[in-house]
Amino acid sequence: MELMFALLIGLLTSCGVFLLLRARTFPVVVGLTLIGYAVNLFLFSMGRIDEAVPAVLGEHIDYADPLPQALVLTAIVIGFAMTAFALVLSLRAQGELDSDHVDGKGDR
Repeated sequence: MELMFALLIGLLTSCGVFLLLRARTFPVVVGLTLIGYAVNLFLFSMGRIDEAVPAVLGEHIDYADPLPQALVLTAIVIGFAMTAFALVLSLRAQGELDSDHVDGKGDR
């Protein structure tokens, strides 16, 4: 299970970096979103990846830490708001500059 998480985090990060290096605004926004998902998975894995482990302390010896789960829930909301803002900003820039290049120069 840990290997699957590590490979998934690596794949999301590499795809996100690849899309961030594109010269268009929409792939940059998608790349930021993918990197946000990778960070969320990384934070979630910090709370112990185990099956059938309770999330709170009790009579069990093994438990999952609930703090990373709360951080990931907060990060999901913030990431959604950031993605919506970046999309609106890129649409506004495309409307005013008539180009969707990140640097605003276009295909000259």
